[in-house]
Amino acid sequence: MQYLIVVSMASLIFATSCEKNSKTKKSMDITPPKAEKIAKHLEMHGDVRVDDYFWLNKKDDPEVIDYLERENDYYSKMTADTDEFKDALFEELKSRIKEDDESVPYFYNGYYYITRYETGKDYPIYTRKKGSLDAAEEVLFDVNEMAEGYSFYNLRGINVSPDNKWAAYGVDTLSRRKYNIHIKNLETGEILDDIIPLTTGTSTWANDNKTLFYTQKDEQTLRSDKIYRHLRGSDAQDDVLIYTEEDETFGTYVYKSKSREYLIIGCYSTLTSEFHILDADNPDGEFKVFQPRVRGLEYNISHYDGNFYVLTNKDGAKNFKLMKTPENAIEMENWEELIPHRDDVLLEDVDIFKDYYVVSERSNGLNKLKINPWDDSKEAYFLPFDNETYRAFTMQNPEFDTKILRYNYNSLTTPASVIDFNMETREKEIKKEVEVLGGKFDKNNYESKRVWATAEDGTEIPISMVYRKGMEQNGKNPLLLYGYGSYGSTIDPYFSSSRLSLLDRGFIYAIAHVRGSEYLGRQWYEDGKLLNKKNTFTDFVDASKYLIAEKYTSPEHMYASGGSAGGLLMGAILNLSPESYNGVIAAVPFVDVVTTMLDDSIPLTTGEYDEWGNPNDKEYYEYMKSYSPYDNVLKTDYPNIFVTTGYHDSQVQYWEPAKWVAKLREYNTSENMILFHTNMDAGHGGASGRFQALKELAMDYAFLLSLEGITD
Repeated sequence: MQYLIVVSMASLIFATSCEKNSKTKKSMDITPPKAEKIAKHLEMHGDVRVDDYFWLNKKDDPEVIDYLERENDYYSKMTADTDEFKDALFEELKSRIKEDDESVPYFYNGYYYITRYETGKDYPIYTRKKGSLDAAEEVLFDVNEMAEGYSFYNLRGINVSPDNKWAAYGVDTLSRRKYNIHIKNLETGEILDDIIPLTTGTSTWANDNKTLFYTQKDEQTLRSDKIYRHLRGSDAQDDVLIYTEEDETFGTYVYKSKSREYLIIGCYSTLTSEFHILDADNPDGEFKVFQPRVRGLEYNISHYDGNFYVLTNKDGAKNFKLMKTPENAIEMENWEELIPHRDDVLLEDVDIFKDYYVVSERSNGLNKLKINPWDDSKEAYFLPFDNETYRAFTMQNPEFDTKILRYNYNSLTTPASVIDFNMETREKEIKKEVEVLGGKFDKNNYESKRVWATAEDGTEIPISMVYRKGMEQNGKNPLLLYGYGSYGSTIDPYFSSSRLSLLDRGFIYAIAHVRGSEYLGRQWYEDGKLLNKKNTFTDFVDASKYLIAEKYTSPEHMYASGGSAGGLLMGAILNLSPESYNGVIAAVPFVDVVTTMLDDSIPLTTGEYDEWGNPNDKEYYEYMKSYSPYDNVLKTDYPNIFVTTGYHDSQVQYWEPAKWVAKLREYNTSENMILFHTNMDAGHGGASGRFQALKELAMDYAFLLSLEGITD
């Protein structure tokens, strides 16, 4: 099929109104499913909320299944005229991906490890080579073979024993994030009878090669709350419980230090952390608390050469500082400052090597990597990056005794590169740049930049954007604005070959770096959580209005997208400023905030109190209720909306978007489309195969492009 190029966009945009009229007529001919209304009165703090669609949370109930299937059928009928286009988009997206691809090998404990893909196959093949890249390939796991017969399959947490003979790994076949851990004999290929259920999928070996530590989840809430010790070859029912996290707002995990000398149990909540350590040569010993938890004290630890290095916010270091303490004197009074706190620089991570330590930091929103020699006579320096819309981060660096730092660099216009940097000679070698196949991609055809919108309270909100060269600020460009803005999670400007399907059809793609992330430091996160959460929503709306005012686009061509907590963002902006958008995509959206946060039986709820607040407290209840998308649906003209979810989602239960869509349909006064699709085989992350996931992306793109009258 011959795809349209940018020069033809003008005529297509003029045709948009005709396309919209045909969509409206079609939506009148096809009746959407109507969910039965059964009033459920929910009372808290003397306030009563009426939820007419509460019954949809009866998972596996035939009536609920029937309703979801009728919604899927409605979606299919409403988008039937784009079926060929969706198929073509899928093939287009797939055609840019190198199917017979492999990762850059990394060396660990005598072996080079490689992940590769084969043409036509959805899943990775994990391999290794002993001592040399010229050695024979040893296939550890061919996930394509393992996934046969499953509609969903996810393998994670491959963990090879120190003697290189055993591998523990986790498997989830339901997309509920409940993994069974298995153990494989890498010399014979035998899978042991050991099956450890209900885990996170990750584990770590003690140095004796037979003792395995892992984290188990609570059956109902899926909170990671217990650490067990397993002896290889034994029955999991005989495993020894090592640690139980009693605080329902915390989770726990276990791993081994990079030095391979310590087993470490980590305990975490949104605001507080705690670690326990044990000599990895003594797996039957007792773990020792590194620093007891103090509410608001966050820290992380790395071990090297008899010392622990502590990344922490101790003593009000909001943007974190780096401290050091001897391994035999780990109490907090012994911590000595190595890198001080800075108000304008967020210290994000540290990678430790024999002769250097590398600090990952963020200044004015931009990633920076600083090389610090342990030898004070040598100069510290930054890796040079000369862009405002890029992402750079350290990758696998498992070895201590090396002068090579491996990092990844990409930007909105430049595909990801894996780079090996010699910290002594300052020479770099590009080990791999992701290939964009199809013969049409030239990064010189695209431009990117960062602009700043002014929020209502005067705060400057950064926006990263990319578009094809020649873009005119005439208000006629379709623009997709993406946002997240929660948990301090920062969406850096990154390259996507899939995104080219929008850019090459005239779209501008932009990321709003709203408050709630850590793009501009820790305070940026603090200003977008708890009782400041509404800043996230108003920032996104103000960013949208700025882009419209500056004529990058107009309300007729403005689109928004977000998933999970970003789906909450989408629900909030739809209530705050529905007139600003022509279409909105909300993936696995967290939209029924109050009801979910009041139900501590739902996975993740109790651990979320420090992010959203605890609605058992009246102040937080009233604040949540004031922005919760489901509780604030309006009788108004909503734009076109496409909502997606996974039936087995353990993070945002399917019934949140299902109820929200039913209520939106009830209250919507426009004739715009409200579409809802449930993947009945998937969970929070969608389909498991890399190409199956592209089919879901093609659905999103077809929704956007068809609203612009683009069907080719």
